[in-house]
Amino acid sequence: MTIFYDPSCLEYSSSGHPERPERIARTAPVLKDRHPDWEWRKPTAAMDVQLLRAHSREHVEGVANALEHFDLDTPLYPNIEVHARRSAGAAIEATRSALRGEAAFSLMRPPGHHATRDRAMGFCYFSNIAVAALDAVTVAGIADASLPGSSAFAKATADKSPPATGKVARIAIWDFDGHHGNGTEAIVAHNEQIRFASIHQFPAYPGTGAKSFANIDNYPIAPYTSRETILEIARRSFDKLIAFEPDLLLVSAGFDAYARDPLLQLTLEREDFATFGEWLGKIDTPIAVALEGGYSNELPELIEAFLAAWQG
Repeated sequence: MTIFYDPSCLEYSSSGHPERPERIARTAPVLKDRHPDWEWRKPTAAMDVQLLRAHSREHVEGVANALEHFDLDTPLYPNIEVHARRSAGAAIEATRSALRGEAAFSLMRPPGHHATRDRAMGFCYFSNIAVAALDAVTVAGIADASLPGSSAFAKATADKSPPATGKVARIAIWDFDGHHGNGTEAIVAHNEQIRFASIHQFPAYPGTGAKSFANIDNYPIAPYTSRETILEIARRSFDKLIAFEPDLLLVSAGFDAYARDPLLQLTLEREDFATFGEWLGKIDTPIAVALEGGYSNELPELIEAFLAAWQG
């Protein structure tokens, strides 16, 4: 297992905000203590050419130059552009590691699955998994010639990140965060190379994800649905993605469907996240995972259970 992590992601916060540094600060020591053989790598920041595959130039520049909060959930923290680029970069590097045959997990903040092409929202500034997916469907290690900065990106890629081989033709994205991955959905919708599935509480923030369409499979779940039913739905969503026969599986791993998470009313327990990890461990598809939500004090235990089960 390779963990992409940079402690500088702990450097921003606001009082009382649920997406707080402690989520990561308490998790890293648990993973290092229980799994001393896992490799830890510091990610590099995503570059413009990578972000512009998923976001408009106005949005990328807006995150860098905003003069006020994006919304109450998504404040304008000092240096948030740097943190958000690094988190997106970790998702890209985890994906490239997966394509080289490594199990890879991005333990970074901010999360990404609510950020749309043109908007930061829901604690998210750039859509990390969507950025990584669109990077993977280009020829790995080669910039898009049509995007500005491509020569600089190609040089940085060659210098810092060994390229994956070949071209990825089909990508599945499995989002088991308890909130709908509206940003990822909006960016990858109607892309025939990508299949997206989101399992989420509905109604709940952000109020989307009630219906499926095109390459998008949504699985809205009512509050207080039994954990057995949630697991059945999750398995159905997972099996449908694998039937797509993807060359790569990307996972938005949120742990806020946990029964004692403060933001939602779902019912999963620690062992259910371990079950998700077991499912990943039983397929041959390259897999990269990025942390999304999860706001309970038990988050480190939930993440460890999931990753340990994935590794068998």
